[in-house]
Amino acid sequence: MVDGGMTVLDGSHLRSLQVSLPDSEVTLTGAQVLDWAESKASDALFGLSLPPCLKSSALRRVNVDDDVSFRHSELIREAATSKLNDYITAIADELKDNPLVVSILDGNTLRLFLEDEDDFAMLSENIFTDLDTKDKGKISKGEIRNALVHMGVEMGIPPFEEFPLLNDILKRHGAEGEEELGQSQFAELLQHILQEVADTLAQKPVAVIHNIKIVNGSKLRKLLTDEKQLNNVTEKMLHRKKDDQKNTEIIRGFLEENGKELGLPPSEANEAVILLYDAVFADVESGKCAAESEDVFRELVKEILEKFAEQLEANPIYCDLDN
Repeated sequence: MVDGGMTVLDGSHLRSLQVSLPDSEVTLTGAQVLDWAESKASDALFGLSLPPCLKSSALRRVNVDDDVSFRHSELIREAATSKLNDYITAIADELKDNPLVVSILDGNTLRLFLEDEDDFAMLSENIFTDLDTKDKGKISKGEIRNALVHMGVEMGIPPFEEFPLLNDILKRHGAEGEEELGQSQFAELLQHILQEVADTLAQKPVAVIHNIKIVNGSKLRKLLTDEKQLNNVTEKMLHRKKDDQKNTEIIRGFLEENGKELGLPPSEANEAVILLYDAVFADVESGKCAAESEDVFRELVKEILEKFAEQLEANPIYCDLDN
């Protein structure tokens, strides 16, 4: 796995996970069961701290709506074991429907920079220049922290809030205070710090979640199996019918405006979404007109949504949530 490259966590890492409770316990609290499950799931997901929204959604899947009450409850071993495995399966199912995009930082990228003298010299020079905003030819030792932030996940540095050991590493190397460093001194200090960061990550990699949503058709498929919800969506489209419009024009216009709520990627997300729409609507009969029956219209809506689901399952689309 390439350090800094993106990896999709879709629950597959948890499917074969064999988890058992500590042998010494006869009865357990709900808190012990949940904490044990989350710890084992986190270990299987490269040490990733499970996002609160993921945990709460998984708990709802196992019918735990009030986790505070559940945490205070007591379970006999058999019931606790059942809930443990159900919860881990629910986490896997939630990841299948809502995958996480992460980078696994294990020091590889940093080692590549450190092993190539020319690459490292260019890197340290560029960072020094960026930090030397007053063009004095010197920066304070405390700027090393900003140097690591500047490098970021793409260069193999985890965020400080997700890797507190960075603070300890900076302290050990005296990278604090206002003492000023020239470019060569800065490069030497940065090299020692990056080497320790790389060695630390090699022992315990860090998973960093990207603010990216993967649209893979799973939400659309749930809509297609819910007849009531599908009818409601179709009714909203029918209200838009005009005598001079083709059915496909009505459906496409509605989906481009409201598709995100149905499980489609935002129409403005990127070029891949435009190509997806073009491919789906090119694959259905474009000659259907508004004069045809409502039953024909309903079947066309279902056909189009099914094609979207098939396309997204085969080729999921990544949407940057920052945009």
